[in-house]
Amino acid sequence: MDVRIKTVVEFTISGSSLEDALAEYDEITVSGLLREILDKAIACDDIRVELVDGPNTLEEYDAKQQQAS
Repeated sequence: MDVRIKTVVEFTISGSSLEDALAEYDEITVSGLLREILDKAIACDDIRVELVDGPNTLEEYDAKQQQAS
């Protein structure tokens, strides 16, 4: 029997770690990175990741960082 699990995950990551993770994969988003991590960890059939708050791309992170300066 397939089972659907819905969760909300909130985490904090250092700016340099986020930059490194997003730079490692060309044009990946935070939601795409989380989808890849979950798929490799537990081989899900259907993974949907929705980013609710925070930067989703390296460009959005850079823009947010410039606004803070």
